[in-house]
Amino acid sequence: MEIRPFLALAFLTVATLSHGADNPGGLQAGDLVGICGDSITEQKLYSVYMADYLLMCQPQEKLSAIQFGWSGERAPSFAGRMQNDALVFKPTVVTTCYGMNDGGYVATTPVALDTYRKSMTDIVTTLKSNGVHFILLGSPGAVDTFYYKNRVTSPAVYNQTLADLGQVAKELAAKEGLGFADLHTTMMTVMAKAKAKNGAEFCVTGMDGVHPLPAGHIIMAYSFLKALGCDGNIGTITVDLKANQAESTDGTRVISDTNGVVELESTRYPFCFSGTDLKDPKSTASILPFLPFNQDLNRYMLVVKNASSPSLKVTWGTQSKNFTAQELTQGVNLATEFLNNPFSAPFQAVQQKISEQQAFETHASKELLHSLPEWYATLPGAKGLLDTLVPQLTTQLLTKWQTLRDASASAVVPVKHELKIEAAK
Repeated sequence: MEIRPFLALAFLTVATLSHGADNPGGLQAGDLVGICGDSITEQKLYSVYMADYLLMCQPQEKLSAIQFGWSGERAPSFAGRMQNDALVFKPTVVTTCYGMNDGGYVATTPVALDTYRKSMTDIVTTLKSNGVHFILLGSPGAVDTFYYKNRVTSPAVYNQTLADLGQVAKELAAKEGLGFADLHTTMMTVMAKAKAKNGAEFCVTGMDGVHPLPAGHIIMAYSFLKALGCDGNIGTITVDLKANQAESTDGTRVISDTNGVVELESTRYPFCFSGTDLKDPKSTASILPFLPFNQDLNRYMLVVKNASSPSLKVTWGTQSKNFTAQELTQGVNLATEFLNNPFSAPFQAVQQKISEQQAFETHASKELLHSLPEWYATLPGAKGLLDTLVPQLTTQLLTKWQTLRDASASAVVPVKHELKIEAAK
């Protein structure tokens, strides 16, 4: 597929905004991750959570993300529009999540599988030819086993269709040497656990059975981040109470340590969750009892050595919790134990900037860039004028996007926080 002439200047302009890499594989410093998918992606929830993690948890330096969700989209549609609407931004890593619509909301058919296979192959070919160094194919997710209502298929039947489409994506990933994220299996497993504990009406993949609530989007973000190779090591703070000494890993600096009170400053954040009601799927924290997000992706560890008491109280921000000396010697995950912590407010401030950025990305890709070819088709006599104006307009659009991207990155400011460790009473 050719690059449209009116986007040529835009490709040259945006090349200075992100950097590619020669070696295939997972995330590399400076990567721009393009998050592609249908209306579930356009909800701008799992895409925001992924961008949160890439920017604040920093599995590599200077990462960022951009989303290209489009309601109702199937793989053939994205294959046809991606050169014009998405690749102008020059992502160096791309994730895909198609299949929910490709299955047609009916039982599996050979035609649907063949069409999906061909279109996903076309997408991969185009991405490779445009310098994307790591491609991660996501399976479609799942429909809710309670809320999905369809006059043609049951939840069980359509989930089998989605599993079959996921198998196509998995086989293509293996054939082409790509990454694969099995969202379907993960969502089905976690949904079953959540419903077994909270009841069948605990809604994971949306009241319509298709579009997840925040809890479901956390599952999706988890699956993609794991498949991107994020190791989950946010940082470790080690406090020796006998020596009155503290140290930390990269991303956190010890300002002072006096009698178990440790002042710290961090430029790397743990991932923070919203909501306190663990029975409410609108709370991202509600899915944590059933998903090893913190264990696998969000380890912000406190290790305490040489405690003089068998039980210690740890205060972090406004919250306190008691631990045994043995637990602290082995290390406790602050991100798990203190869901409300000193990073919560700064994290939400950055997330707001990312949400603003992604709202613009929908407008820029789905409406502005997508409409440009129509100007040529509608006004063929104005080709000369359009050849002059369109590249300039596209460059201005990319400049505005870069301004929003910079604002998201600049919002990640150093966070000062304090840990107080004392004998429990």
